[in-house]
Formats: sequence, C-alpha cells, structure tokens
Amino acid sequence: MNLSDMLSYADIGQLSKIANVYHCECNGNSKNELIQSILAQINRHEVFEELISGMKIEDLRFLNSLLFESRQSYSLEDLIARVQQSRFEDEKQEQKEPAAEPPKKTKSRKKASVPPPPPSPRDIIARFKHQGWLFNGFSGPGRYLFQVPNDLKARFRDTLQRRFAEKLQYTDEPPMYRDEQGLLLDDIKHLLHYVYHNEVQLVSDGSMYKRYLQQVLDRLGVQEELPSKGAWRFGYGRHFNYYPDRFSLLYDYCRSASYIQEGEGVLSITEKGLERLQAAPMAAEQEQMFRYWLKLYKGPVTNLLSLVHWVHALARDWVTVESVREVLLPFIKTYYYDSPNAIYEARLLKMLTHLGLLRIGEHPQYGAVMKVTKTGHIVMEGGEAQISGGRY
Repeated sequence: MNLSDMLSYADIGQLSKIANVYHCECNGNSKNELIQSILAQINRHEVFEELISGMKIEDLRFLNSLLFESRQSYSLEDLIARVQQSRFEDEKQEQKEPAAEPPKKTKSRKKASVPPPPPSPRDIIARFKHQGWLFNGFSGPGRYLFQVPNDLKARFRDTLQRRFAEKLQYTDEPPMYRDEQGLLLDDIKHLLHYVYHNEVQLVSDGSMYKRYLQQVLDRLGVQEELPSKGAWRFGYGRHFNYYPDRFSLLYDYCRSASYIQEGEGVLSITEKGLERLQAAPMAAEQEQMFRYWLKLYKGPVTNLLSLVHWVHALARDWVTVESVREVLLPFIKTYYYDSPNAIYEARLLKMLTHLGLLRIGEHPQYGAVMKVTKTGHIVMEGGEAQISGGRY
C-alpha cells in the first residue's frame, strides 16, 4: 500500500503525532484534514530532503535495510534486530574508548560529562512511526506487523541515490579494463569436463586434493592462486578455506545445481551435469549464478542486496572505485576479520566482476574505475524485480 492508503487506516492519535512532526496546521479533530495536511507536507521536496539530511548514519542504515527486499511486513522483533545491526561494533568501541589525555583534576572536582545513551531500538521504531515511515497492520494477525509505504520506499531510494551521486567522481572510459562476461559460464563446462575425464579424489573433509585442484584451476578462464596457509577464510562457501574465491563460488554453484556430487572420497559428475556439459551455454544461468551468489554471501554481508543495488544504480557510467567506496563504506559492517574495505573490494566488486556484471579499469588520471556491464544491467534489474516479487 501507498502512504495515502495507510494514513486512511491509521487512527487519529497516530495521525496527530505524524502531523506534529511535520508542523501541520489543520483541525486536529478532523481525520480528513490531518491526512490531507500530512500528504501536502511530505510531498514537499524540501521537507523530505531536510528529514533525510538530519538522519544519523544508524538511522540511514536501518532505513536502507528496508528498501530492497521482497518482504512487505516486519515483526517488531525483526525491526529491533535491524536497529541493533545498524549500530556497528567498531563505532561502539570508539565511543567507549577513553580520551588520549584524561582531563586534569580541578579543585571543584566536577563530574566529567557522560554522553547520553543512544535511543533504544523501540524508541527509533516509534520515531519512524511518528514520521509516517512505518505503520502497523490494521486487522487480524497483521496488526502486529509493520510496513513501509511503497511510494515512500521509491522516494527514499531516489533521494538517497541523488545524494550519493553528488559525491561521486565520474570519468571517461579508461584505456584498459577487465571484463569477464561469459567466462564463469564457460568455466562450468571446464570444471565438468575435468571431473568427467578424471577420478578426482577428495580429502576426508570433502575438499579436493591440491594436485587435482591445481589442475582444474589451470584450465579456467581466470587464474587464481591457492589460499595461503593460515589465512583467515570462512563464511563464503563450503570449502572456502581451501579454494580460491572465484573457484569456490563456481564449485558450490555446480554442487547446488546437482552437476557434481561428493561421495566415497571421489568427486563425480551427475546425469544432470553430463547434460549441462553437452549443452550450449544457457543465458538464464547467468542470473541463476547471480542469485546463488546473493544467497551464499548475504549471511556474512548482511546488507548485500542493498549494496548490489547501489553499485548498479551508481556505476551506470564509469566512476572511480574510491568515490563509491566513500559512499558505501559507512553501510558495510565488519565480518570478523574482514574489514569493510575488504568486503567492498573482495566480496562485492571482485565477485561482481567474476560474475560478469561489472567492469574494472585503470584510468591514467583517476586510478581504479568501474562500470556495470550490459549483462549486469539485465541480470541485476531482473534480480531486483524477482526479489521485489517475493522470490527471496
């Protein structure tokens, strides 16, 4: 539902609170006048921009988490969890750290000022309700669920995109760039061909012996080094601690698609995998791999879907990697020893490049630059439409 529909279902108490936030001058006892006055204020461009400008980064993260999902409703517990996730641990630590030089004692011995505690998640949810950005359901079990008006979602996305774009450095096309469109689909065949023609033995944990792994890697379209010993690697795939990033995704996808199977210490090709080996590359599989990557990586990268949306929206033309980094880094949460910078570069941009959805180049003046590929526009727009339609 849109904002006007939700306002019509709201009681006069909630309408009065929303009207107070927007300084509406109207008859507070008339529901119709309250609704019309609220809509008139919210639809004013300068009012909406001012509200967005005044939001703290934690509130923006919370809002950002609600803008790109298929879900239409959220429980109170889910919203509380999202508010808590919007407060990053490194920021909490900075707030707790003492000053470098403690203040000198004075004779008056005045107590040092203590910053007030942050508002509770329930307070933030209540504030979003009073702003008309969250509404309770109106009847049945749904009355315990919250929704964001669809038209406000679109306005939030457009406003944030405009504000982000103002901070970016766009460039002309670089003389050289990396484009991997189609290579991952080709490498599905290379992996299946190798497994079909070789008896690939597995270690007790299910991973491939290194000599087989190295032989497969040598056949692929993008060369990767084996992970170094003792490197911190987990959370991004079944055998991610043993396999390089791109091959790990390729292997997990083929296993998930039932092209290959692990059994009795041997990796073998399935009937379905044999059909895939003999068939021509399928264009639809590009999107399937993208959706599988979202599913695989959205655990450690909690707001992955929104990050992909922003890359798609902001990199339609050549833009510097650094300027997009500055915009998106505040929205990326540390994952154990994976810093926001590492997630941005290795888990987001590098994997989108491997999927053939992003080009990465080197500009002689501006350094690293990027642009969404033609395939990227088709796949990411299709993925967002399906996600919005409820497939995630």
